[in-house]
Amino acid sequence: MNEQPRTSAEQGTPRDPNTDTPAANTDHAPRSDRDTSGSDTAPVRGARPDGPPLRTPEVDPAEAAVFGRPAGVSGSFDRHAPPGPAPRVEQAPPTPESLAKAFGRPPGVSESLQRSPADSAPAGDTPEEEPVFWEGDEQDPWRDPTTGAVLGSPALTEPHGTERSRAEHAPLLSAREVLFGRRVRPRSLAALGIVALLIGAAGGFLGRLTAEEGNPLTDPDVTLAAVEPNNDRPAGSVAGVASRVVPAVVSVEVRVGSQGGTGSGVVIDGNGYVVTNNHVVSMAADTPDAEVSTVFSDGSRVPARIVGRDPGTDLAVLKVEVANPTVAQLGSSEDLRVGDRVMAIGSPLGLESTVTSGIISSVHRPVRLAGEDTDTNAVIDAIQTDAAVNPGNSGGALVDENGAVVGINTAIRTLGAGGEGGSIGLGFAIPIDEVRRIAQQLIRTGEVRHPELGVDVKSVTDGTADGAQVQNVREGSAAQRAGISEGDVIIEVGDREVGGADELEVAVNDHEVGERIPVTVVRRGRELVLDVTLH
Repeated sequence: MNEQPRTSAEQGTPRDPNTDTPAANTDHAPRSDRDTSGSDTAPVRGARPDGPPLRTPEVDPAEAAVFGRPAGVSGSFDRHAPPGPAPRVEQAPPTPESLAKAFGRPPGVSESLQRSPADSAPAGDTPEEEPVFWEGDEQDPWRDPTTGAVLGSPALTEPHGTERSRAEHAPLLSAREVLFGRRVRPRSLAALGIVALLIGAAGGFLGRLTAEEGNPLTDPDVTLAAVEPNNDRPAGSVAGVASRVVPAVVSVEVRVGSQGGTGSGVVIDGNGYVVTNNHVVSMAADTPDAEVSTVFSDGSRVPARIVGRDPGTDLAVLKVEVANPTVAQLGSSEDLRVGDRVMAIGSPLGLESTVTSGIISSVHRPVRLAGEDTDTNAVIDAIQTDAAVNPGNSGGALVDENGAVVGINTAIRTLGAGGEGGSIGLGFAIPIDEVRRIAQQLIRTGEVRHPELGVDVKSVTDGTADGAQVQNVREGSAAQRAGISEGDVIIEVGDREVGGADELEVAVNDHEVGERIPVTVVRRGRELVLDVTLH
């Protein structure tokens, strides 16, 4: 069947699904406003006038109390509703006391928590009736949840007509005004000074305690003990020997044009004679404008002249004009033994009056000398020592523990290229016995004659014995007159064994010219002893 069109009143009225009639409008008045006649139903607003009257079921009083509107209220909330709780159905357990105390109203306050800004208007102003926020076309942005946040005035406004008080800074007092301007009473100044002194004293005391106890490793009261100095040095000590010998050792300086060199020397005679090495002064021997000078331990510089020199033993003698010089005592090299204590005194590397100490490492060590840029070509019967000897020590003194000169320092053995290295504990000195003999000849005659055998030899060995094999015998030499032939191996000269060519030269130099000595040779496996008179 066709359904009749509904009026606007019917369209806005819900219907009861059981009776197909409009349901009771929940927007009803309290039961006291209803028809209290004995009928079971009452007419409903909005019923069609031409139809049967609408009947609704009776509303439960409890539901009406919970969901119904108060009397005279047409909106959802009534801001001016009288205080007091309305009868409601308990839907949840009672609120815990802690939450009620934290979030509930204070005792005796019935003010609603939902207030409009108009509630905070000044006293005396009557706020106008505020419409419900969802009624009307224009909605209050303060109540609209979709309104964007904007910057506005502070939440708390200052009362009208009042200004914030700002403390004005008082003018500062200078020290001059305090002391001389009479702005402060003298008694107050005195009290302030006493307080400052007390504070300073307390701070100083605390600072002292902190400084003393802050570092446990320091102690300001410690005084280091000192022993009494012992100036009584034995005569055989290094210091005692050095004090006696250093004044007799000089530094020798040679200058030829723009070139120069330094060495050492020893005063051996009271007339000013100084012995040194030939390679120290050889560059100035044949040069007229050469300058040779000596520097003593007290710093005095004295010119020197070359008396004579011997390239065969690398010795030379100088003469200085000095009144009453300190003269070194000459000992004996024949009595030296390996292990004896010795000291080297000279000017190594230009450092005057340098003293080093060591021992005798070896004696009768044949060492060939070939000075660069000099005419020195000698083989010496050297004393070997481990006392530090460096370039500049040449011509200096090798002294025993009694203060006697036992050798003249001459050469060193190094590992450096070209002999430029320093001391490695292998220094060599000419025995003082040889120095004395050569120096006397130079002082007396200005020259030295050396004994010669008249042979050219080379060092050889057969695996069991060493010697010097004769390669050539000079015509008219002492060897030719004694019957020495080419091919003979010389193994002994006098009472000294010969193990090579250098030892043969050293053994011959131990004797004087014209001296007759036995020479032992090996010829075709047989030993022969020949008497040779040295020329």
